[in-house]
Amino acid sequence: MSLYELLGTLETGFVFGLVALGAYLTFRILDFPDLTVEGSFPLGAAVCAALIVTLGWNPWLATGVAAVAGFAAGWTTAYLNVRFNILHILAGILLAISLYSINLRIMGGPNEPLLGVDTVFDTFGGFGVAGYVISPIFLGAVTLTVLILINLFLHTGWGIAMRAAGANPSMAQANGINVGSMKLFGVGLANAMTALAGALFAQIFGAADAYMGIGVIIVGLASVIVGTSLLPSRTILQATLACIAGAVLYRFAVALALNADFLGLRASDVQLVTAVLVALALIGQVSGIGIKRFFKTSKPK
Repeated sequence: MSLYELLGTLETGFVFGLVALGAYLTFRILDFPDLTVEGSFPLGAAVCAALIVTLGWNPWLATGVAAVAGFAAGWTTAYLNVRFNILHILAGILLAISLYSINLRIMGGPNEPLLGVDTVFDTFGGFGVAGYVISPIFLGAVTLTVLILINLFLHTGWGIAMRAAGANPSMAQANGINVGSMKLFGVGLANAMTALAGALFAQIFGAADAYMGIGVIIVGLASVIVGTSLLPSRTILQATLACIAGAVLYRFAVALALNADFLGLRASDVQLVTAVLVALALIGQVSGIGIKRFFKTSKPK
C-alpha cells in the first residue's frame, strides 16, 4: 500500500468515524436501531453539493446546513416512532426510502459533481502542503472535535437523562424524564453527524450521489462492533474512542483485503469483507480475544 493509499484510507476512516459515533449514540445509548442513515448520509452530500454548486454558498456554511438537514431527518424518524408508535426500524426504512427521492429532487438528478468549486479542504491550500496530507489531518481534527463535544454532552444533565432513557425507559419515565424528547433529540443528533460525514465525503471525492448511502449502516455498525470488541469500552470516552478506532481499522482491513492479490478479491467484494470482519470481531468478543482481555489480565491481583 502506497503512502497516497494509506492516507486516503485514513481520511475515509475518519469520515466514517462520524457515522460510527452516530451509530453508537442510537444503537448503544438510546437502544434505537436506526436505519435512517442510509438516507441521511447522501442527504448531507446532496444538500452540501447543491448549495455550493447551484447557489454558490460558502462550503463551510453549506456543510453546516447539511448537518442540520440530517438532524431534521433523524428527528422525523424518531417522531414517527414516538408520536405514531411506528416500529423504529420501520420508521427508519420509511425515511431512508423517502430521502432517496428527496435527494434526487435536491440535486436535480442522480448526482451532483463538485468539480471547479471551492470546498472546505481548499481553505488549507495556502499552507504549502499536499492536499492528500492535509485532508486526513483536517478530518481527524473534525472527528476528534465531535468526539469531545459528544462526551461533554453525555456528561451533562440532559445527556445523563438520555442515557437513562435508553438504558431503562420505564424507570426514566417514572423519574420525570421525557423519553420521547430524548429519542427525538438523540436520533436527530446521530443523523446530523451522519449527514456531516456525507457532506465531507462528497467534498473529498468531488461528487454527491444518490446511491452513496447504500451500506453505510453496515459500515457504522461494523465500526462500533470492531472497535468496542477489540478495545476497552467501559466508559463513554473509551467507547467513543473505540468507535473511531474501529472505523479506521475497518477501512484499513478492507483496503488490505482488497489489495491482497492472493485472496483474489475485487472492489465489489467490500460487503463480503465487511461481513467476515464483523463475524471475526464478534467471535473474538465471545471468546475473549483482543486487547480487552489484555487489560483484564494485566490488572494486579
